[in-house]
Amino acid sequence: MHAADTAEARFRQGYSCSQAVFSALGELWGVPLPLSLRIGAGFGGGMARTAGVCGAVTGALMALGLAQSSVSPEENRTEREKTYARCRRFLERFTERHGSVVCRDLLGCDISTPEGFAEAHQRKLTRTVCPPFVRDAVQIALELLEEEGITPHVWTPADTPAPRPAN
Repeated sequence: MHAADTAEARFRQGYSCSQAVFSALGELWGVPLPLSLRIGAGFGGGMARTAGVCGAVTGALMALGLAQSSVSPEENRTEREKTYARCRRFLERFTERHGSVVCRDLLGCDISTPEGFAEAHQRKLTRTVCPPFVRDAVQIALELLEEEGITPHVWTPADTPAPRPAN
């Protein structure tokens, strides 16, 4: 099953958009499912249902961080800049496809308010509008990684040394 299919299936099972996207992509790096679902739990509905940045987008950005080649004190700054650039490209592509990365814009209502949440529920937006966001977030992230020649793989302790405490 493709990671986009996995993400959509999880979303339809009731996981938030951020949980669905991050867990499907995180699995490619060996992030245990229960852990990835917990990490993504607070970001759904545009950050804790505040209708800010779409949770599918946030889930993908977190997963793109997994592709950072090093977090050693000597290399983190340089590698983090590469991650930022990759994430900006993701944001540009998602915006090109959907017009925004903001939940309230994507849904056409503000789910942070009781009225907006009721409207989204009544119009079944999470069943009709959101699944393409979940799928596209995964697909765009994987396209970017492929373009850079990055193959997701299960990390081992030897891949990235643990950050050392400052003296």
